[in-house]
Amino acid sequence: MNIVTLGLLAVLVAGTLDVEMAVITGGEYRPLYFSKNSEQISVSSFILDITPVSNIQFFEFIGHTPVWEKNSIPTLFTEDTYLGHWSQHDNVWQPEPSQNQEAVTNVSWFAAQAYCEVQGKRLPTVAEWEFVARASESRPDGSEELGYNQRILNWYARPNLNANIGQTPNNYWGVKDLHGLIWEWTEDFNSNLISGESRADASIDTRLYCAAAATDAADPSDYAAFMRYGFRSSLKARFAISNLGFRCAGSADDAKEGVGD
Repeated sequence: MNIVTLGLLAVLVAGTLDVEMAVITGGEYRPLYFSKNSEQISVSSFILDITPVSNIQFFEFIGHTPVWEKNSIPTLFTEDTYLGHWSQHDNVWQPEPSQNQEAVTNVSWFAAQAYCEVQGKRLPTVAEWEFVARASESRPDGSEELGYNQRILNWYARPNLNANIGQTPNNYWGVKDLHGLIWEWTEDFNSNLISGESRADASIDTRLYCAAAATDAADPSDYAAFMRYGFRSSLKARFAISNLGFRCAGSADDAKEGVGD
């Protein structure tokens, strides 16, 4: 795997928050909920944060961009639950020390995108996220591995218990926590890509829009696909949800030459 370390821009005080990113070699993939006869989606090479953004990283970002503080952010860009898991000390909202290395949640799409833009990056697209998330620990496509889909389904079945980032094994690309920690914002979480998917495969209408049909699916991965699709299509960009966070992506051109495995 190729790993590149990118520091935040000077506005975030050089050296305080170096971020490791994995270099993802592009290719083609077929989303879980497409039939095996559907056309594959092409994904260009890009870079992706190895772990989700933590509470302490987001707190330091706010320290230098106070417009995104809980008491300052316009209601147009979020709702009352924004950073609701933080505490107020001396009129400053901040995570408790025990939360510092947990993935930040209760952030809107607008706030997540702003964080990434300050670093010269962006949120990953749905296709980029899914392309990386289909990897197992040893293969770029782990969907055929015994137990792979079941691990994902086990996550959906249990209560959300937030934990420190970076605790899951690296996948094939060297990325962690894509399954088993939180949901993550994507750049185009409810874009026209969704309607395009429906036109590409008529079976999606029954397998995704109707829960009963989904429970009759023969492929266990359909359950996970239904959950992901249903969640993201119901979101609005100003929502701040207790199990929804994010990580950043960037252009493959930003990867520094000579960075080794």
